[in-house]
Amino acid sequence: MSDLSNITFKGFRRDNNRVGVRNHVLILPLDDISNAACEAVANNIKDTLAIPHAYGRLQFGEDLDLHFRTIIGTGANPNVAAVVVIGIEPGWTQRVVDGIALTGKPVKGFSIEQNGDLKTIMDASRAAKDMMHYASELQREECSISELWVSTKCGESDTTTGLGSCPTVGNMYDKLLPVGIYGCFGETSEITGAEHICQTRAVNEQVGERWYKMWKSYQDDVIFAHQTDDLSDSQPTKGNIEGGLTTIEEKALGNLEKIGRTSKYIDILEPAEEPKSGKGLYFMDSSSAAAECVTLMAAGGYVVHTFPTGQGNVVGNPIVPVIKITANPRTVRTMSEHVDVDVSGILRRDMTIDQAGDSLIDMIRRTANGRHTAAEALGHREFSMTKLYRSA
Repeated sequence: MSDLSNITFKGFRRDNNRVGVRNHVLILPLDDISNAACEAVANNIKDTLAIPHAYGRLQFGEDLDLHFRTIIGTGANPNVAAVVVIGIEPGWTQRVVDGIALTGKPVKGFSIEQNGDLKTIMDASRAAKDMMHYASELQREECSISELWVSTKCGESDTTTGLGSCPTVGNMYDKLLPVGIYGCFGETSEITGAEHICQTRAVNEQVGERWYKMWKSYQDDVIFAHQTDDLSDSQPTKGNIEGGLTTIEEKALGNLEKIGRTSKYIDILEPAEEPKSGKGLYFMDSSSAAAECVTLMAAGGYVVHTFPTGQGNVVGNPIVPVIKITANPRTVRTMSEHVDVDVSGILRRDMTIDQAGDSLIDMIRRTANGRHTAAEALGHREFSMTKLYRSA
């Protein structure tokens, strides 16, 4: 591929100078008991998007901080033009509104207490209508590919994932990170067995030591503290085993192929944390569950997600386009409607990893320009909050 720094796309530039590739008006519930009101508003005002979820009541400590970080980050994502926030209580609702408002985008909050559903829905619907008019007049402008934030995780991995689709993502990062994009990978538990390799992929020894401390903490405080036997009930999954992966170590080695040959991560992120160390690759401490991980990375500010899969995974996200890549010829044949980038030619030896990476870069550009991914076209909007422990 020719000089990558010359690649451009048409994106939505926000007031904080971040660039989005979608233009959603969100109806965002603070908590689970505000879901119905949000869905009613989205039903009233067409093309707005409600994101119901299961949590937000009686959470505390680090778990509550993560909840707010995820909700605020979702509304702050550059793929979102404007936000209506609905919560049961005014105090916490305003906390979310204030957090999103720092981006400069339109945001209004409504609380159900002392108002009831009907008045809240009416008032919020009027605000949402005004926001939809605002968003519908925003125009895309030409932007450099260096302004993209691109995250990744893999799912339903098999032997073809580590051989084909994950190296395709790694090749993309090796080419685009030097141009200036932000990248992100994670899935803390799925590094198990390759942690010694991942530690050496840090930009320096200090970052590597911080990464290992984070990984070891998850092993000790979560896995070893709560396991009944080992990870075998979860990692590798039954689908992974069906696809030929027999151990978590095999899965981890394939997973790390997503960061290529030359890329090094420059910092460690908490779940749903926005990067603050400048352009480059980050590791986010995150679940390996598909919907949870994509949700966290979207809340961290990433606007396009690349998703290598072997056996086939259908996950999408409400606000971020999820690009599916597979090298498995059977998945291409049986689940073609879910595949955006077919790199099965790698296994037939009629496509190189370098060519596959170029194909993915082209699909990222097309997606950033507005092409709907397979998950978007099929209506996949999985949004799954990460919860650290039981509520009070």
